[in-house]
Amino acid sequence: MCSNVGGEFALKYVIAIIFPPLGMLLAGRAGQALVCLLLMVTLIGWPLAAIWALLVVNTDETEKRVRRLTEQQGKK
Repeated sequence: MCSNVGGEFALKYVIAIIFPPLGMLLAGRAGQALVCLLLMVTLIGWPLAAIWALLVVNTDETEKRVRRLTEQQGKK
């Protein structure tokens, strides 16, 4: 396990708050990133886009964690 894993998680969340479409792209959601960019263009939409990006990044990290645990259980 890498010692910088916590730093990677924190960086993804910071990116999702500052520039939500990039956070979604890092999570592998290109279509959602485009919609998020269009939403972010409006000043009112930016906070909503940031919250949406945080949820997408969090879901992506949870999916990766579950996949890792499933693979570990399959090896036993």
